[in-house]
Amino acid sequence: MEIIRTVAELKAKLDGAREKGSIGLVPTMGALHAGHLSLIQRARKENDIVVVSVFVNPTQFNNPNDLATYPRTEEADTAMLREAGVDYAFIPSVEEIYPEPDTRQFDLGPVAEVMEGAMRPGHFNGVAQIVSKLFDFTRPNRAYFGEKDFQQIAVIRRMAELEGFDIEIVDCPIKREDDGLAMSSRNVRLTPEQREVAPVIHRTLEGSLSWATDHTVEQTKRYVIDEINSFPFMQVEYYEIVDALTMQPITDWNDTDSAVGCVTVFCGDVRLIDNIKYPKRK
Repeated sequence: MEIIRTVAELKAKLDGAREKGSIGLVPTMGALHAGHLSLIQRARKENDIVVVSVFVNPTQFNNPNDLATYPRTEEADTAMLREAGVDYAFIPSVEEIYPEPDTRQFDLGPVAEVMEGAMRPGHFNGVAQIVSKLFDFTRPNRAYFGEKDFQQIAVIRRMAELEGFDIEIVDCPIKREDDGLAMSSRNVRLTPEQREVAPVIHRTLEGSLSWATDHTVEQTKRYVIDEINSFPFMQVEYYEIVDALTMQPITDWNDTDSAVGCVTVFCGDVRLIDNIKYPKRK
């Protein structure tokens, strides 16, 4: 595995490597875990060359404290990437990615206006900035993203359409701990007591599947929120049930063939996200 720090070197390496076959890109912010590895394994299976970027992107953080406390573990990350058989690890500095401020504003439309878009103004524009740069630098055939960030995938698809990138966006299933907690780099910030209670998020979402069979969308949302909030340390920021393609909230189960419940929960001061897919109504 080669570690690359500059855009110029990355482009030069990939211009030569591109002749050998397809390129798969896995964008990450580091602090890697088994969820990231599952994306890399999929990319490794489906491409001749695998590039993983490790970059904590400042433009997508609207909370300075969240940016400051985001875990940075480059030494452990590079060891994990080597073990996973990655060809190129792109680990640039902020100055390398943003030699000058990125003032681009993307017309991301309704998919970026709800849920995370409403709660974190500017977040998705920052995501679009960094991912569009990574797409431009690497020109991959495929790019891999985890479904834990379900809305983000819809935003990236929209950005790729706007920018004219001919790249297959591959969404990969959520990787979970044995107790059901969605794997996240932020989980390391949970205290032992918080870590013990955090799996209630996934348990409640799973429980809502049977609840939803004879309750309305609004009643199901209320059930999830009240159940999670009944546990210590837990405070739901939002729970929305949306159409999987448009990200727009639904009010009736028959409004869509693909309903997804998306939740954000503060466990102490750690912000955790998760989602679940509801079966199509017959």
